[in-house]
Amino acid sequence: MVGITIGDAAGIGPEIVLKALAKNKMNLPGRHVIIGDAAVLHRIARSFELDISLCEFGDLSGAVEIFDLKNLSDSFQIGADTATTGNASAECIEAAVDLWRQGKIDAVCTAPISKKAIALAGYTFQGHTEFLASLTGTSDFAMSFFAEKLRVVLLSTHVSLTEAIKLIHRNSVLHLIQFADREFSTLLGRKVSIAVAGLNPHASEGGMFGSEEAREIGPAVNEARSMGMDVSGPYSPDTVFLRGYKGDFDCVVALYHDQATIAVKSLSFGSGVNVTLGLPMVRTSVDHGTAFDIAGKGIADASSMVAAIKLAGELALSSRKPA
Repeated sequence: MVGITIGDAAGIGPEIVLKALAKNKMNLPGRHVIIGDAAVLHRIARSFELDISLCEFGDLSGAVEIFDLKNLSDSFQIGADTATTGNASAECIEAAVDLWRQGKIDAVCTAPISKKAIALAGYTFQGHTEFLASLTGTSDFAMSFFAEKLRVVLLSTHVSLTEAIKLIHRNSVLHLIQFADREFSTLLGRKVSIAVAGLNPHASEGGMFGSEEAREIGPAVNEARSMGMDVSGPYSPDTVFLRGYKGDFDCVVALYHDQATIAVKSLSFGSGVNVTLGLPMVRTSVDHGTAFDIAGKGIADASSMVAAIKLAGELALSSRKPA
């Protein structure tokens, strides 16, 4: 059972959730419950003439279920940041965690929220990842992206490049390798192989273009290997992600945000999936934002949402331990 939050209703979230589940074109397995305002969802389904049957949560008729929060009115503005939709999107996240904690859903898949809108509503979280970590009492977590066989975990996320480079040191890299080994092995149900990207061009090419590889990254890789982990690198960052995409490694450790996301979006834009590692539950999301500029027009592409829903179900099954 996958719980799917609609994200910020002023954006494309409700549209892509409904499109992903309409007629179940991709033959998504399992049951699905949309978490949001039922009136809004019914209105959007009618407006875009989507072939989807919706019912109340717990109705086992085979239709797509809605856990109705009744937290939106007809007056919110499409394509704009407001406290109204920001608060509603935050309540969807809180409800999803409550449903998971009660054992009513097995995984959570989230449509995009607006960081500005949730701030207007009085929430101080930078985004989904930090919000979910707080709700589940998780202190050790990381952003990851899945793009077919390419799986990437990030050392840092939304910080400046200057700050990101300062965060690269032996202990932080070693910790992320250990974290990746544990989390990916749990999610995939087997021991994994890990590649570590270098920072500098050609991974500094023996010290010609920087010292971070020899001083910080390489020693972390060697220490992790001595601890029994299947890890190698640092590799030239201009080729290691393609190697991961081809299946040479189970996952790649990226050293800053765009090092990972440029590769992911270039290789699988529209079908990449954001996965939060370290949470006690499976959580996936789309690899894009609210797209306020096209909200309400019925032209949003649901491919990433389809991939995110599918992956949430697959990971919930593969990571489930025998009783």
